[in-house]
Amino acid sequence: MNSITPRAATVEKIVGRAVPRPNARRLVEGRGTYVDDVELPRMVHVAYLRSPHAHARILRIDAAAALDMPGVVAIVDGRQLAEICAPFVGALSHLAGMRSPPQHAMAVDRACWQGEAVVAVVAQTRAQAEDAMQAVEVTWEVLPAVTRMDTALDPGTPVIHPELGDNLCFHREVDSGGVDDAFAAADVVVEETYDFGRHTGVTLEPRSILADYNPAERRLTVHHSHQAPHMMGDLYARLMGILEADVRVLCKDVGGSFGIKVHAYADDFATVALSVLLGRPVKFVADRLESFVTDIHAREHRVKARLALTRDGRFLAFDIADLTGIGPYSMYPRTSAVEGNQVINLCGGPYDHPHYRATLDVVFQNKVQTSQYRGVGHPIACAVTEGIVDLAAATLGMDPLELRRRNLMADDSFPRKGASGILLESLSHQRCLARLEEMVDFPALRREQAELRAKGIHRGIGIAVLIELTNPGAAFYGTGGARIASQDGATVRLDPTGIVHCASGVGEQGQGTETIFAQIVADEVGVPMDRVRVLTGDTAATPYGGGTWASRGAGIGGEAVLQASRQLRANLLEFAAVHLGLPVERLRIAGGSVIDTAEGVALMDLAELGSLAHFRPDLLPAGFQPELVVTRHYAQRDYPFIFTNGIQVSHVEVDVETGVVTLLKHWVVEDCGRVLNPLLVDEQIRGAVMQGLGGVLFEECLYDENGVMRNGSMADYLVPMAGEMPDIEVAHVETPTRSSELGAKGAGEAGTAGAPAAVMNAINDALRPFAVRLTAQPITPEKILHALHPHLAG
Repeated sequence: MNSITPRAATVEKIVGRAVPRPNARRLVEGRGTYVDDVELPRMVHVAYLRSPHAHARILRIDAAAALDMPGVVAIVDGRQLAEICAPFVGALSHLAGMRSPPQHAMAVDRACWQGEAVVAVVAQTRAQAEDAMQAVEVTWEVLPAVTRMDTALDPGTPVIHPELGDNLCFHREVDSGGVDDAFAAADVVVEETYDFGRHTGVTLEPRSILADYNPAERRLTVHHSHQAPHMMGDLYARLMGILEADVRVLCKDVGGSFGIKVHAYADDFATVALSVLLGRPVKFVADRLESFVTDIHAREHRVKARLALTRDGRFLAFDIADLTGIGPYSMYPRTSAVEGNQVINLCGGPYDHPHYRATLDVVFQNKVQTSQYRGVGHPIACAVTEGIVDLAAATLGMDPLELRRRNLMADDSFPRKGASGILLESLSHQRCLARLEEMVDFPALRREQAELRAKGIHRGIGIAVLIELTNPGAAFYGTGGARIASQDGATVRLDPTGIVHCASGVGEQGQGTETIFAQIVADEVGVPMDRVRVLTGDTAATPYGGGTWASRGAGIGGEAVLQASRQLRANLLEFAAVHLGLPVERLRIAGGSVIDTAEGVALMDLAELGSLAHFRPDLLPAGFQPELVVTRHYAQRDYPFIFTNGIQVSHVEVDVETGVVTLLKHWVVEDCGRVLNPLLVDEQIRGAVMQGLGGVLFEECLYDENGVMRNGSMADYLVPMAGEMPDIEVAHVETPTRSSELGAKGAGEAGTAGAPAAVMNAINDALRPFAVRLTAQPITPEKILHALHPHLAG
């Protein structure tokens, strides 16, 4: 026996510490494996000829000349692919009354948005495929395009899908009752309309897929840049008529996702169908121009909001009407209605008010499909709520922070329901507000604001309180008929060298998931973190799970890792007790060694146990079999979602001569439950805040009256860069969820949820002396100048 080492005796918990990512060096040295890095024998490339029109009938396709061009393997149209890939419908049964027509992998008779694929050109190289694509001639009959949300349901507007009768995809109403009476009795009523411009996720790695169908075995392997590999395996199996057990999806390194890679795209199915048709590997990597007209868009909403208050600032009722446009089809399989559905669930969410009414209309358009992008409804709901609250504060002549303080749900009032019916487990509004006031010297900022205004410099302070849904419950999609797993699993095993391997269905797209899982394993098994290896993104090697979405990685996947690791530790202790002839209660594992707690000595390394189990089982007592592999699954069943909360403040300066907004500083207080790694959580919050800043100040997918995107390139579509990033100060309040032992909630979307509201309110605060308000995002210099000088607009 060895004297116990200081490392083993005083091992500190790793969970809760700011641990850098173990995979960071590999990635920054260019050793990552992305889809375009994968090369397979006999692999070919596909380029898609896409409709240049928002709505057009396909009259004729002439590919004769293209077929004779160098390297061309095949040219395939939508009718041919329809024989291999079944059509799909993006509607869920629990969204009562929702409608969407069947969609094909490629357009069959007509294209319904600019960018819809109509011809696939397969060649030895991508360049050859693109060259040949130029020789394909398509004869079109241009049809009227539906582009405007506000007229989509008018009798004179063309119906995109005549079989549906109109352009309504989904309608929903929420009504707590008593709303009209509350408004009639109110001392003050404020109302405002908020517009949100379409924008999209711009990932470092574009959407990519490499499908390899083996006709001899009827097996399909798909390399994918995606967030939910098991979901995609199920969809490919069902639509192609292959057993799911014979479909393997690998998502190795994924260069960002932000929700745009959680969906199933038509050209994903087309690429897989081409591999089935040709019996060889087919690769598709979207270029930037394709991404703008095929990646899902989000956030196109017009929301009319009313708030009723008493004279002393008590909220009585919210009344919300949301109109959103989604493209010609609801996105499969998660739908395009969920964003609007979450808007009307979340408006007014942080506040204690007795009455709530909301309506939602989701309409079809001849534009790119919209769906779930980082935040999914939260930025809209937060901006509407916090915008109307700021308007109420100005109307009452009350400090906006004080108005919020009077109306926030009390920390001791949980669990409870929100006015829209959402179930809330435990939130910490008062504690977050108190922490914020420790960080931000509001009196000093107001003094500075007044002094600078006298000099013609206009600065503003904007506040946004938010709630965020995370850790979706076990029935979230299952009730609607979609086979999207809300549970997740983890397998943890000890190998003969003492290394602990963890395989999880939750993947890594830059969030730091693998780091957090390694921390949990290290703590729970009792090994140094450098003796943990994490595997994700392979349906053939990881337990079945839902993947990464709705900020579920740590809360759902992490809990499965924790439970599996605890059981492995228990198994190892039992094994060691049997081998050493000591009572198991006397032993513990620390620093990778089995420790005799009574004598304070390290008895053996875990590598000895692993080696004994694998190579010398003859030395073990008869009838004893050590279990060195453990799999556990976890599904959050207590609530539909586990909500987080927080508060943000933005400090900006508006140049009233140019309309330019300068972001001076941004503060965030976030309660994401138990903080597993503050470094990674802060990275998530700062990155999410920057995406929120993009939505409120820069990003918008602009269309002309014919439904053609005008700025579909990085030369014309603006995203925030490093120069626009303010100093973002982050602090935490921890209210662990009781729905799991780990206690972790999600943290990935809160920054995006709150930043647009805080910045919008800060801009309006800066412009208060001019008696103007801006409520249409993005808030560009042009819009600011038009508001300040309406006589120049036009």
